[in-house]
Amino acid sequence: MLAMTLREITGLPVIELDKVFWRPGLAATPRDEWIKTQQRLVEEERWIMDGDMGPCDAVEVRVRAADTIILLDFSFARCAWRTLRRGRERADFWQWLVAYRWRSRPVLMEAISKHAPDADVYVIRSPKALTRLVANLAEMARS
Repeated sequence: MLAMTLREITGLPVIELDKVFWRPGLAATPRDEWIKTQQRLVEEERWIMDGDMGPCDAVEVRVRAADTIILLDFSFARCAWRTLRRGRERADFWQWLVAYRWRSRPVLMEAISKHAPDADVYVIRSPKALTRLVANLAEMARS
């Protein structure tokens, strides 16, 4: 949803990484192939990429190419509630969600720090903060 709002504001194309990464039966793309796929995706001059493949990801490829990174870092309770409202998820998703703060998030923050030192990074911890960011980005786009 955020990616689509950003597309409306910026006119940039959106690449939904879930649709590219997951194979039939929710089989993960092998890491070496995922790296090559992302390298092709970031060759485009302008884009918005949406997604996090958790422990299967090779995020360094896309953060290296990004000029702006928006990390939604909502509470576990909010994420769990939204997941429940959305529908059923597999057990591995719930395991990833429970462990996100101490496993995935540190890896992601380190990759951003190491591979995207010049990117504008926004760590958003609440829907209210997200609403403010979107409003600010919309205002900047109109200027």
